[in-house]
Amino acid sequence: MQQNPYSPVISLPSSWSESLTAQLSEDENIFAWVEIDLDIHLHFSSGLVIVTDRRLLASMSQGETWQEWPFQPGLKLAQRDHAGVGNLELFDTDGRLAHWRYRLGGDLNVGRLIASFDQQLDFHVTGKFSPPSHEHKQCPNCAAILPIDQEECPVCEKQAQLPPSTWTILRLWRFAKPYKGRLLIGFLLTLCSTAATLVPPYLTMPLMDNVLIPYQNGQPIDKDLVTMYLSGLLGAAILAWILGWARTYMLALVSERIGADLRTTTYEHLLNLSQEYFGGKRTGDLMARIGAETDRINLFLSLHLLDFATDVIMIAMTAIILISINPWLALVTLVPLPIIAWLIHLVRDRLRIGFEKVDRIWAEVNNVLADTIPGIRVVKAFAQEKREAARFYAANQRNLQINDRVNRVWSLFTPTVTLLTEIGLLVVWVFGIWQIAKDEISVGVLTAFLAYIGRFYIRLDSMSRIVSVTQKAAAGTKRIFDILDHVSSVPESANSVHLPTIKGKIELRNVGFRYGTRSITRDINLTIQPGEMIGLVGHSGSGKSTLVNLICRFYDVSEGIIQIDGQDIRSLPIAEYRKHIGLVLQEPFLFYGTIAENIAYGKPDATHAEIIAAARAAHAHEFILRLPHGYDSLVGERGQALSGGERQRISIARALLIDPRILILDEATSSVDTTTEKDIQKALDNLVRGRTTIAIAHRLSTLREANRLIVLDRGRIVEVGNHAELMAREGFYHRLYQAQARNVDTEDRTLEPAAEHSVAGDIK
Repeated sequence: MQQNPYSPVISLPSSWSESLTAQLSEDENIFAWVEIDLDIHLHFSSGLVIVTDRRLLASMSQGETWQEWPFQPGLKLAQRDHAGVGNLELFDTDGRLAHWRYRLGGDLNVGRLIASFDQQLDFHVTGKFSPPSHEHKQCPNCAAILPIDQEECPVCEKQAQLPPSTWTILRLWRFAKPYKGRLLIGFLLTLCSTAATLVPPYLTMPLMDNVLIPYQNGQPIDKDLVTMYLSGLLGAAILAWILGWARTYMLALVSERIGADLRTTTYEHLLNLSQEYFGGKRTGDLMARIGAETDRINLFLSLHLLDFATDVIMIAMTAIILISINPWLALVTLVPLPIIAWLIHLVRDRLRIGFEKVDRIWAEVNNVLADTIPGIRVVKAFAQEKREAARFYAANQRNLQINDRVNRVWSLFTPTVTLLTEIGLLVVWVFGIWQIAKDEISVGVLTAFLAYIGRFYIRLDSMSRIVSVTQKAAAGTKRIFDILDHVSSVPESANSVHLPTIKGKIELRNVGFRYGTRSITRDINLTIQPGEMIGLVGHSGSGKSTLVNLICRFYDVSEGIIQIDGQDIRSLPIAEYRKHIGLVLQEPFLFYGTIAENIAYGKPDATHAEIIAAARAAHAHEFILRLPHGYDSLVGERGQALSGGERQRISIARALLIDPRILILDEATSSVDTTTEKDIQKALDNLVRGRTTIAIAHRLSTLREANRLIVLDRGRIVEVGNHAELMAREGFYHRLYQAQARNVDTEDRTLEPAAEHSVAGDIK
């Protein structure tokens, strides 16, 4: 038998240590454990399941009572989930031995537990260790169990909060490349304008030595010589001003265009990402990236980078001139440079990390605003103004604390650089006076040196200050490219197939979908004929909306295939395919604008007559005409100026206008009263006529006219038939319908699935 190659677990929950120690043998090792937070009745509880090198141990009574199952052939530990609740089950050849329930937050630990169980069981049965199965692959870095169908480790990804490198800014060349001609002109203008600013100090040297000092010694002033020198100073100043203006204007134009391209490209890429990406992002954070971060980058490119380039050219040219005048005095002038360079290197990483934290905290502040302003009615309805103000205050305070830490570093760095430049200037004075005393240089040379050094050290100080804005720009660039580097999980096909027309036949073959480690739907086989209306029925969490999302291709299937008119929908261009789908949601979203603009959203070139015709068919024309400005009335932010039923009818008109072959109705009448529902139902009758329709409704009575009802439970189809057939079977659908008819909770508490849904929904 092989020796056990896996290391035991060291850390355990402290609350369980005492009771667990009493259960373990002296040489027994723990390999995995998971805390269970629900009991069998889905009430909050505390339990522990452990895999050792000998057995499976479990307790659901705070360690007072333990159960054990030694490893033996036929044992199997399995995991499944339903409606937000995970289930861990132990089986042998005769059936289920044990059953634990937990919230899905601990899903990753459960996967690790099952993998360890399989390894230890295999070792006891065969005497050999097998590598983790495909279903439970391990991360090569931290040995965590990878979620199914994922190659990236969520543990490592969460821990790898790497600070952005300054070199990230170089990735902006992708956006600067189209303007390289203008950038070259801007660089040449910078070179010339910087050279022009270096002329005046050079002219002060002969002005002192050939005019002023001889005059002090009693010689008359040469007016022609003075005129020449002063004309040179004035001409250099005017030339530097003209070149500086041209340089600044040219590079500002380029930087504004780079910033605009960056914003546009980022936003377009964001729109093309799948629905899955937005599920894990905050609106305020994404808005901050596209708005504030691109603005910061644009400011860096248009102002600070230009100053930095000027500083570098100025320092290089000044150093060349100083060395040409007097090498030894130039050497003394450049003494502070290595010390300042070392200081910049010392604080650079601290500032970079600090500014990235500032960006993340600032995104939290934006997130509070993005939550409360659109939801202001809910905030006021529940009188939570003080609570939201406290949330904003807390986020703002965190932002203040992070900024204080950064400023502590920065406030010490800047005066230190200034002190070094002042000391450097003093050293030059001392060395220059000493050389004048030895008659090695003239007063004019020292005067020119001091003029150059003043500019040299000002530029040096300016270069040191750019460290801050550079790190801010690097942090912003990283956050922008985090979006641009993200690849959509719903990609366009490399060899797209174009269907000239769509009849509307939908086929689902062995369709399965996983969201992370959760299995949402499994083994779905369904054919919907053109023009047929089907209804999707089932408990919340049974997979109805997921099925609709897969048909719309908001997500791609994990298993199986979905076909439209015999063609895999993954081979069709996404935008072209979705133009044939009309979607009416439970909570219709209206954009800020007029009613006409919202109806014509899917067909912006629609004529006024077409808009009115769609509104009439949606039974919206009458209430629109009662508004002050009719079709030109503003609907307000998210349609707040309209009632729920009015918004829904606008949504139906919007779907009617594009004349889709496939229609999706997702709880289209669930949020309105009975009278409004009748009006909406009349509009829906016009909408579904002649179209392949998939309807989801909790009110089962609204689906009586459907050709077929598809009953889902736990992501599977359990019944298919029309209303009369399903009622005659007295099965799952019959129980749902009778429960609604009695006006009671739709869950049948005599059935385990219903009990799971009821409490799981409360937990979620």
